[in-house]
Amino acid sequence: MPSSQPQPQPYYLQGSPLAIRFNGIVGWLARHGVSLLGSAELSVRGRKSGRMQRIPVNPYEHGGTQYLVSARGHSQWVRNMRAAGGGELRVGRKVRPFTAVEVTDAEKPEVLRGYLQRWGWEVNQYFQGVTAQSTDAELAAAAPDHPVFRITVTK
Repeated sequence: MPSSQPQPQPYYLQGSPLAIRFNGIVGWLARHGVSLLGSAELSVRGRKSGRMQRIPVNPYEHGGTQYLVSARGHSQWVRNMRAAGGGELRVGRKVRPFTAVEVTDAEKPEVLRGYLQRWGWEVNQYFQGVTAQSTDAELAAAAPDHPVFRITVTK
């Protein structure tokens, strides 16, 4: 018999108006060829609208593989990426199409630790107290809240 209790909503932390404005500036800069510390503009096809949606991201390389981590949780770009299976990263005129595969929670802790070492100054606030110095168990506990995609550039 199905449970009548509501399922918990996946973790997602909405950006503040200031963060949204800052993201807009970072995206605009990337679109015009200026990458702030490795940032890029992600374009992914909307699962409902079919239009390309754009958002600044911090691609992260670990062990020779590139990843996209959603620090804020199960956002719209994550849901679109799951449906589309890929997108584009842009910095200026350089556009890199890619395919994406979501990694399992078991694979995430090592990637999350490195991502937090690289980008923690910017994203620690979204990880609810988990940092690059957290234990493996703490990172594993945070893994379900932070989708991670392994990306492969296709051209």
